[in-house]
Amino acid sequence: MSSSAPITMLIPDFPFPYDEYVRHPAGIGSVPSEAYGRKVAVVGAGMAGLIAAYELMKMGLHPVIYESAEIGGRMRGKRFGTDGGPVADLGGMRFPVSGQTFFHYVDLLGLNTAPFPNPLTDASSSTVVELGGTAHYAHTPDELPEFFHDVSAAWSDCLEERAAFTEMQTAIRDRDLKKIKRIWNELVPAFDGMSFYGYLESSKAFSALPFEYREAFGQVGFGTGGWDTNFPDSMLEVMRVVYVDADANQQRILGGADQVPHGLWNHAPADLVHWPVGTTLASLHNGSPRSGVQRIRRDHTPSGPGRIAITDRWGNEESYDAAVVTCQSWLLSARIECSEELFSQKLWMAIERSHYMQASKTFVMVDRPFWKDVDPETGRDVMSTTLTDRITRGTYLLDDGPDKPALICLSYTWNDDSLKWMPLDADERVKMMLHSLAQIYPGVDIASHIIGEPVTVSWEADPHFMGAFSDNLPGHYRYQERLFTHFEQSDFEPGHRGIYLAGDDISFTGGWAEGAVTTGLNAVWGVMNQFGGTTPPSNPGPGDLFDSIKPVRLD
Repeated sequence: MSSSAPITMLIPDFPFPYDEYVRHPAGIGSVPSEAYGRKVAVVGAGMAGLIAAYELMKMGLHPVIYESAEIGGRMRGKRFGTDGGPVADLGGMRFPVSGQTFFHYVDLLGLNTAPFPNPLTDASSSTVVELGGTAHYAHTPDELPEFFHDVSAAWSDCLEERAAFTEMQTAIRDRDLKKIKRIWNELVPAFDGMSFYGYLESSKAFSALPFEYREAFGQVGFGTGGWDTNFPDSMLEVMRVVYVDADANQQRILGGADQVPHGLWNHAPADLVHWPVGTTLASLHNGSPRSGVQRIRRDHTPSGPGRIAITDRWGNEESYDAAVVTCQSWLLSARIECSEELFSQKLWMAIERSHYMQASKTFVMVDRPFWKDVDPETGRDVMSTTLTDRITRGTYLLDDGPDKPALICLSYTWNDDSLKWMPLDADERVKMMLHSLAQIYPGVDIASHIIGEPVTVSWEADPHFMGAFSDNLPGHYRYQERLFTHFEQSDFEPGHRGIYLAGDDISFTGGWAEGAVTTGLNAVWGVMNQFGGTTPPSNPGPGDLFDSIKPVRLD
């Protein structure tokens, strides 16, 4: 294969080609006929849970989904108006083309996509980068002042300096799994303890430049915006993102990202076994998942550990031979009464140490995409996609045509910036955001275009999530390795088997739908293997290749 092949999310910790696996004509595996109809609990109806349930159903098993809030989890949308209004994606809203396993299901459902209007991309008619009170208007990166080019060059140089960036991307393009593992397994022990900021500060490229260059990189960053809220993270987290182009070439799903989970819920697979033609997850559940989980415990028998008992919020209990748990793992300590004997103490430590990013968004609907109006005096768009060091940080403009109501994501913030919005309700947030944007666009009356009520979310305040997505701190690699490899249970004690963790926080790519999808597939392999099933010889699964590409284990 040539190195001109596209970049895909072949994550270096476990570079299993999930996209090829799910597209293989022989399928991803089967279970013996005597297992048909056996029930498997699936906790959570987000992307990981629905992928797991959908694929288990196709094999002839009977997934039983529990959901505490809404189908979709953090793939949740809010539709403005009652008839065909725009949809605000409160969780996932931009999806890298490199996430081809996720897009397999998007394509399966026949959904339409378009480039997300990120800063300085063709999908964004113009961009304003405002830093230190000075605004720079541009259509492409080439139109920005030389200072920003120097910052970008320093970032590229410091990735080449110690992260073997080009070499790794070439190996990913070529799907050279041995080379990916060789490079990555050397980097993990070297950088597990280093923060993102520590990496920048100690690089030859940035250490030779004044502080203002690191400051500007943090404020406006690369790709989708500033990265200073990620500065405390492990540098390994950032490497995973940039190697696989997760922060570039992103798509949005027209009509709302929540169409993916709802589509899986209602889709009748063409290659079902055991179930009648037309069976869907919705039909197996009489139209609605079971209510949220209150307790998970192990039944005990005279011969040893028994089945896994799930109790819903109304006290109804049912036992299962296997369970796939896709809620954010920390909820197993914080909100679900989960028996300690289900997991080893080392795994509990990993669950307890999970670190979650905060994130907030605020949307308003406007009468039309007025930002495309041209100022007759300057010849510029009256408003642009905006990156700023003000409290709004990132402002995104979304429309589906000139004569339709449109959306402004007034502010998308993470971590400390997100927490600053926490005490304010939606109206207070909008007023502050409009005030900040008025300093950048003094002649634009954004408020006069707003129709309907604003929509806002702070994921850290949602009791079913308590954060947007996992994001490892320095020294956390060992915990993530334990969580990710949980699906391969051949060396587990009997009492720890049969319950499988999944979700983007279990993956090495927290916050990306691809991580939710792939860990859901890992759990499917685990259940299939437990029930005596196998993958086709021509299409080995993640557990079949586990020993050859498993994540490096630090001592």
